[in-house]
Amino acid sequence: MGELSCWFECVRGCPGRHSIYDVIYQCPTCGGLLEVVHDVATLAETPADAWKRLFDARIHSNDWPFGSGVWGKKEWVCPQIDDENVVSMFEGHSNLFWAQRLGQQLGVEDLWVKMCGISHTGSFKDLGMTVLVSVVKQMMSQGSPVRAVACASTGDTSAALAAYGAAAGIPTIVFLPRNRVSTAQLIQPIANGALVLALDTDFDGCMAIVKEITQDNSVYLANSMNSLRIEGQKTVGIEIVQQFDWQVPDWIIIPVGNLGNVSALGKGLMLMRELGLIDRLPRLVAAQAARANPFYLSAQGGFQELVPVVAQKTLASAIQIGNPVSYERAVKVMQAFNGIVEQATEDEIANAAARADLTGMYACPHTGVALSALFKLVERGEIARHHRVIVISTAHGLKFTQFKVDYHKNQIDEVEARHPNPPVELPPDINLVRGIIARHLDSVA
Repeated sequence: MGELSCWFECVRGCPGRHSIYDVIYQCPTCGGLLEVVHDVATLAETPADAWKRLFDARIHSNDWPFGSGVWGKKEWVCPQIDDENVVSMFEGHSNLFWAQRLGQQLGVEDLWVKMCGISHTGSFKDLGMTVLVSVVKQMMSQGSPVRAVACASTGDTSAALAAYGAAAGIPTIVFLPRNRVSTAQLIQPIANGALVLALDTDFDGCMAIVKEITQDNSVYLANSMNSLRIEGQKTVGIEIVQQFDWQVPDWIIIPVGNLGNVSALGKGLMLMRELGLIDRLPRLVAAQAARANPFYLSAQGGFQELVPVVAQKTLASAIQIGNPVSYERAVKVMQAFNGIVEQATEDEIANAAARADLTGMYACPHTGVALSALFKLVERGEIARHHRVIVISTAHGLKFTQFKVDYHKNQIDEVEARHPNPPVELPPDINLVRGIIARHLDSVA
């Protein structure tokens, strides 16, 4: 196999290539987003079965950096980076939770949840940030003027950037919408030493500021409009197929906000098909909160145009985004995968997460968005009993403890808690205790 490489190209097809080590985020011709393009012809010199054997052999390897779920597929992610500049916490390899009880309740025999929140900072954002920070480290080693990395965030991106930046010794700056992220999400970048700027605006307002700040080449942009992040996140789809012995599921359902994750998911799966590792694609479902639903509204109009909305406060705070940066990429993916876009109300989000929790999960509100979409598709008969279905859980439920507490107290606006389980407070009287236990066991029998 020849020497592998990748580069930036315009997603709209404008001519020209740009080095991944250049400080560039948009096409200089049309202003469109850039995407990382790989030398597929050289990749195809390796047979599909050889790629499968190589990737299987690297799972949990101690050979740096291939034990990472991302860097175990280095040739497909960022082949030209030096191993010593890789910044990794052996992210990826998140488990597939067999949602057997929930599937039985729904009438879906083969239901799984990809637990991307079981990661170093508690969300799938680690998968993209390991690539971006590693490239920045290599850029700095080659004399780049970059001095810091910055992002706008609704919580999870900032946590990942701060952690990987701290591990690399690279200063990080994060812009958060004040009082709109959970305490757990706020404290993560603080603890990892980032400069945290809490602005009196929403995510889209923070995004506008960080785009201006990063016009200065000394501060590098880490949001998903930078497609280096996509390269790491695309391994989720590859990993799912690998976990099923290279068999493709029928459906993958993912909660979306800025639309980088569904763009990445599709990109990884399409590369697998192009290189012959799979011969078909799954159906994709992109799920949005009804209070921040520009992609859903666009889908209702056949993706003719994106009409940005002012995102309203939602329990699914990480996807409270009204003007998604990766819209063009995501539209291409949904069209290629015969995709569906669904939405979920606050009541549906909270109760879907609670219902899943009663079968052994601990679902974040964003996973609740995806689960709500699942319930609707099953009810409509689009997802059948025999289909293999994967729901992607994007973050750990422990980041959203207050959401759980408020639900079980039935104290969330616009939500009627249908599965509340508040603690029973009573004096230390053995007869009272026995009575409560007996009534409980009778009720669940």
